[in-house]
Amino acid sequence: MNILERYDAMEYGPAPESRSEADRWLAARDLAASLFINGDWVKPASGKTFETREPASGKLLATLGEAGAADIDAAVAAARKALPKWQALSGYERARHLYAIGRAMQRHARLFAVLESLDNGKPIRESRDIDVPLAIRHFIHHAGWAQALDKEFPGHKAAGVAGQIIPWNFPLLMLGWKIAPALAAGCTVVLKPAEFTPLTAILFAEICARVGLPKGVVNIVQGGPEAGAAIVDHADIDKIAFTGSSEVGKIIRKATAGTGKKLSLELGGKSAFIVFEDADLDSAVEGLVDGIWFNQGQVCCAGSRLLVQEGIADRFVEKVKARMGKLRLGDPLDKNTDIGPLVDRTQLERVRRLVAQGASEGAICWQPDCAVPTEGHYHLPVLATNLAPANVLAQEEVFGPVLAAMTFRTTDEAVSIANNTRYGLAASIWSENINLALDAAPKLKAGVVWINGTNMFDAACGFGGYRESGFGREGGREGLAEYLVAPMAKSADLAPAKPVEPTSAADGVGIDRTAKLYIGGKQVRPDGAYSMPVTGAKGRLAGEVGIGSRKDIRDAVSAAHAAKGWAAATGYNRAQVLYFFAENLDARAGEFAARITDLTGASARASRAEVDLSVERLFALAGLADKYEGRVHQPPARAVTLALHEPVGVIGVVASDDQPLLGLISLIAPALTMGNSVVAVPSARHALVATDLYQVMETSDLPAGAVNIVTGPARDLAKVLAMHDDVDGLWVVADKDTCRTAEAESVGNLKRVWTSNGKSVDWSVQPHDLLLPRAVEVKNVWVPYGD
Repeated sequence: MNILERYDAMEYGPAPESRSEADRWLAARDLAASLFINGDWVKPASGKTFETREPASGKLLATLGEAGAADIDAAVAAARKALPKWQALSGYERARHLYAIGRAMQRHARLFAVLESLDNGKPIRESRDIDVPLAIRHFIHHAGWAQALDKEFPGHKAAGVAGQIIPWNFPLLMLGWKIAPALAAGCTVVLKPAEFTPLTAILFAEICARVGLPKGVVNIVQGGPEAGAAIVDHADIDKIAFTGSSEVGKIIRKATAGTGKKLSLELGGKSAFIVFEDADLDSAVEGLVDGIWFNQGQVCCAGSRLLVQEGIADRFVEKVKARMGKLRLGDPLDKNTDIGPLVDRTQLERVRRLVAQGASEGAICWQPDCAVPTEGHYHLPVLATNLAPANVLAQEEVFGPVLAAMTFRTTDEAVSIANNTRYGLAASIWSENINLALDAAPKLKAGVVWINGTNMFDAACGFGGYRESGFGREGGREGLAEYLVAPMAKSADLAPAKPVEPTSAADGVGIDRTAKLYIGGKQVRPDGAYSMPVTGAKGRLAGEVGIGSRKDIRDAVSAAHAAKGWAAATGYNRAQVLYFFAENLDARAGEFAARITDLTGASARASRAEVDLSVERLFALAGLADKYEGRVHQPPARAVTLALHEPVGVIGVVASDDQPLLGLISLIAPALTMGNSVVAVPSARHALVATDLYQVMETSDLPAGAVNIVTGPARDLAKVLAMHDDVDGLWVVADKDTCRTAEAESVGNLKRVWTSNGKSVDWSVQPHDLLLPRAVEVKNVWVPYGD
């Protein structure tokens, strides 16, 4: 028998990883007292318990105490008490704690991996070789950030007590993604693991105690929805970090509106896996296996939508089917297993239901003839073809081993199909032509793009999405910033604006000189034909401005989207336009100062200072247009990661009555600097300053639609902007109720919202670059190299 014959005759033999250490660990603990609060193991106040079972067999692993609202109160109180001492430690001292945690995790890496596979069902190769090492990497990486904090983030301080809620698909890795940057930033933590997968978090808490982490710095509370809701709603938590479904993310966004809590959401995805005709097809097939069948497809960034160029589609699909036939379903502790069980019976039933619905909508769902274990929550891998773009399998996140395949002809068509989703988490591009790949990557609405690879992660490289995939980043500089607050000048509460009494634009005698709205580079009358008076400081009528409506906002947003040339312009070209804008404003400085004095009653000197500072702000931000750039990361892999700064898109801004010119410029300019287009609602009380300003814009080479100005009551128009699903970001300086409404009504498309939380902002002392980080999306493009 020759070598090839021997190779073909070989059969897989079982290669099980021993579970004896994990079983001893479980048997030695009273997991009814599994809440880790203030450094102690306690039972829940209610005495309630819940079970965690092996997905591979359904057998009971452990019965644990279930936290309720009283336990969350105790955990938050412990974290709040520990916060001052933890923040008082030097960066070096916090770094030593983080490093000690990472080293202790390394010593217990095998136990972590086995517990993870038993509790979650993922193959041991994945937990051993990916999840555990990467979680350790986060703690050691962030030890360095703890020491570099003061230099890299001058003036910033820790957000405070962080409430963190993590999912069941990557229990230990998500814990590392959340806790490591929080501790490095100086926050204390209350973390709730998923009720399906609580075990590795308990082992982690034991390690925190062993290495001498101060009591109360990390608190871990096992529980279900009641515990999660108690964390989100707790008044003494300053920052919420959530990873999970988009539906729950929207509930959290609404629940935290108006509370002033920092919020980051890492949510669902429907990621495209794009294969061009010049790709190495065999490599792409192996990448696809990692992209969709890694962790049984229970991955938010799973490459669940296969887009193949038409010329190679049939050949590629046959290769995929052949590879699917070789996948092994089985015991997650067997080192030869490719696909383990789904996490729970409810998840298995959900996947079956969605596959059946996809088939009823016309999809052809093919499955290989593989052996399936008789016990456990196993589902064969599925390849769905013949899909309409609206098929449920092409649009909804299945969170299982289901691949939806479609074809495309051109690069533009591939990008269009890839972006045809409400999500925007990740994408994968396969092509031997790096120029083609790097041309397509920026066009994809995804926070992470892998080129000739998939599911690559590192602590130094940010991860997170656009659209309904959430906002904020995990890992890297951006991830650390989620646990810090920027310095803000002291400010007073803003009072709600008085209701506006509309008048007909036709009222009065003589020529109508009502200042119009500014939409798409043109002065237009408001759709409702109503106007409102603008009075000066002495009560004299200074003029009238139009009252914008929902229709006017809709027109302004459409015009903003049409101004694509502004985002496509180079930073250098945008800088020149903003410099010119500043020059033209400076040329009319006396006129604007007089207008400000007339409307606000400020002294001539103070008004001129406001105009001069507005010009200076435009100059400063123009200068940053080609300097506030991304970074190149070098992760410990044969790849570079390009952290690109991309414009958010259309940003709505709502200015307050304070500093009517400077406040408006300070909101508009950062957005324009980074290539965004703007729909601005200026101060209603001093709106004539804004209508004077668009006359300057008309002569400053700003493209039509780059800035649109809609006058009217801030409360009403802020809500319209928040509810508009084609607005990508919203910045609001207004009274507390208007700010709360803006946050609450933004859940439709989970737009990025920044508000002053009811406070005034003194733009004369606030750094000019305050909003620049919010004017960009950071897209991480992974480019591997070597053979």
